[in-house]
Amino acid sequence: MAREYKLKRDTQEKDDKTATTDIFQRYIKKDKRSINRIIKQQKIMAKAYMFLANGSEEIEALIPVDVFRRGGVEIKTVSITGSELVEMAHGVTVKADLKFEDAKLEDADLLMLPGGLPGATNLNDHEGVRNAVLSQYEKGTLVAAICAAPMVFGSLGIVKGRRATCYPGFEKYLDGAEYTHELCTVDGNVVTGEGPAATFPYAYTLLEMLTTKQTAESVADGMMYLHLMENK
Repeated sequence: MAREYKLKRDTQEKDDKTATTDIFQRYIKKDKRSINRIIKQQKIMAKAYMFLANGSEEIEALIPVDVFRRGGVEIKTVSITGSELVEMAHGVTVKADLKFEDAKLEDADLLMLPGGLPGATNLNDHEGVRNAVLSQYEKGTLVAAICAAPMVFGSLGIVKGRRATCYPGFEKYLDGAEYTHELCTVDGNVVTGEGPAATFPYAYTLLEMLTTKQTAESVADGMMYLHLMENK
């Protein structure tokens, strides 16, 4: 059973558009004022969905699933292949929780797209995924993509005028965006990550947004991520 979480409003106003979180300072820049527009003072059950396509990057798909479940977020993997089985980018076969046709996405707090090729292009070519992401974005709820997958956001026009990151070389697909080259970039309800090694900070950033800073810190500490960063 997923735990309840309370999204908190940060009352501190900042003139500078970006600020770093305590937990990931020096590693991630976050748009505090934009996050405040997402965060509401109410208790809800956090639900997230991770889309999987043939050719999706294993790390970028499964690390957030692991991190979210440790943090009490209800996350389901959703296959777009027509089967529950998905052949990932490096030959690992994953059994998804749901087929796209059976997924009820209306209650999502977050929709996620992993990178990898041809996974990202397969996601971009899937009309159902595109419609779901655009609907989620237009509702003002969270959408996130990493590595090559922000190309989906670019093709939908949802990063135009926003800051965004992606795997180097794919910034040409971020139509109208300011490319940040950061590990993780938050702008409004759009979160983007750079690539495989950025998946941990990307996942912890999203976990903090869906739960609390304390929860994200606790999970990161238990997984020895903070120790890793202290000894880099």
